[in-house]
Amino acid sequence: MRGSHTASIFCFPRREAAMLRKNDVKTPTPDSDQPGDRAALIIVDMINPFDFAGGKTVRHAATHVSRTLADLRDQADRHGVPTIYVNDNFGQWHSEKSRLIESARPSLADGVIEPRNDDFFIIKPQFSGFYSTNLAVLLPKLGVRRLILTGIATEICILFTAADAHMRDYALWVPGDAVVAIDSDQAEGAMAIMKSTMDAEVAPTTDLRLSDWIVRSRCSAPVVCDRL
Repeated sequence: MRGSHTASIFCFPRREAAMLRKNDVKTPTPDSDQPGDRAALIIVDMINPFDFAGGKTVRHAATHVSRTLADLRDQADRHGVPTIYVNDNFGQWHSEKSRLIESARPSLADGVIEPRNDDFFIIKPQFSGFYSTNLAVLLPKLGVRRLILTGIATEICILFTAADAHMRDYALWVPGDAVVAIDSDQAEGAMAIMKSTMDAEVAPTTDLRLSDWIVRSRCSAPVVCDRL
């Protein structure tokens, strides 16, 4: 079972923190960084009111993508890959997970992609999922070194998050059918940048299964792949 799940850092002594965890029905996130090279599924800004210029068109595209994400999330569950929602606060600085979801629910692209109780949920204030968030703290505690980046928008938040992840040496897969563009031309350029300068895999989920990418992204050389 995956760990707890709005990511936060508790300022409690270890004894008090342990007592809190004992009464928590969810499996806690480890206190210390974990070894390993796990993957994590990152879902960016899909909890979205779409109340911006062009939002109706983007919502239509997001509805289609949400079905792809639901299948990808099911694959992640089967392979023990944690799902982490990284979502903009949309200017609601007093907000938290439940309030963001409730305010966006009337316009959500598809209810099947709503966060579940055991999914992680991080609120971001800017384009990158790493900027001023706990994501950089959470990932090492889960033993994660590889990220599947999905969601909205390809040429903005996905690109900025990918750049920050690349600078932190995370392996990346940005499935072309699991991201949503606002401007298709700019999105095409963003995908090209992520592929060429960040060494990101950009194959769609129709051409690459999560299990196959996990094996491929572990390989440092073809001979290693041949032995897996």
